Amino acid sequence: MNIEARVGVAVDGAQSVVDAGTMSLSQKQPQIKPQAHFGIVENLLAGGIAGAFSKTCTAPLARLTILFQLQGMHSEAAVLSRPSLWREASRIINEEGFRAFWKGNLVTVAHRLPYSALNFYAYEKYNKFFYSNPVLQSYIGNASSSPFVHFVSGGLAGITAASATYPLDLVRTRLAAQRNAMYYQGIGHAFRTICRDEGLLGLYKGLGATMLGVGPTLAINFAAYESMKSYWRSHRPNDSTLIVSLGCGSLAGVASSTATFPLDLVRRRMQVEGAGGRARVYNTGLLGTFKHIFKTESIRGLYRGLLPEYYKVVPGVGITFMIYESLKMLLSPPAPYT
Repeated sequence: MNIEARVGVAVDGAQSVVDAGTMSLSQKQPQIKPQAHFGIVENLLAGGIAGAFSKTCTAPLARLTILFQLQGMHSEAAVLSRPSLWREASRIINEEGFRAFWKGNLVTVAHRLPYSALNFYAYEKYNKFFYSNPVLQSYIGNASSSPFVHFVSGGLAGITAASATYPLDLVRTRLAAQRNAMYYQGIGHAFRTICRDEGLLGLYKGLGATMLGVGPTLAINFAAYESMKSYWRSHRPNDSTLIVSLGCGSLAGVASSTATFPLDLVRRRMQVEGAGGRARVYNTGLLGTFKHIFKTESIRGLYRGLLPEYYKVVPGVGITFMIYESLKMLLSPPAPYT
């Protein structure tokens, strides 16, 4: 009886130690909350609203960027011998009125809703593909934290979204580029006029430059954003998600715009040439356009409008990521604990 009692006490004591150890470990390791399911509709809605809201907020700077990019292309467009952001903004207010800053914004929103929705949705899908692909993971390791995966996923997502919505982007550029002479009277009229004057392929002018520009832009954008967000979170885990998204998104926008701005400038010029019955300026394709701009305007010509571009992307990209992350948290149903 005494032996049985001692064994019982020993067993009970050991069990208590095990239970205490288990409890101690569970207290040290916080419970991981299952990730809420984010459906297709929620993903598309969050991405579309984020992009449209951001573009509307930064529309005046976007129009200034386009006008600066097109200076030097035609003699009548080169109004400013020494471009000044504030002088050009004053000219728009005096000659066209304050509302002219949002000229073409309706088509911008019409373009940005599907473009941004597809962009974020495709990015999530490409990421998921890389995460679940054992062959790729064997080469790159942990895909969920690999900047390379974010870079490739962002580039592919940008190309996918841009290809699907390119005609709206071209019409948006044409409407924003108009000054006093209103050749296009609206979205529908612009589509009909371009198809009549330039054929159906006219809606895809500059698509090659767009693919070359959008791919690297979004690749750098997403890779820089995810990397900076991860770094920020590792050092300041308690900071607000909105602040982190806004800050990292703004810095990512600066990085991507600096790297790919010349391609964006060439794309804009190729989209606009031939508009309104004007004579064609560039007849040698993408590389020929680069050479022509470099020869006639020097290297500075390839970065014409970079300053308003910075003013635009710092809040623009930051707002996009901030709204997207906020809507993800708002639209995602709460995940039950298991």
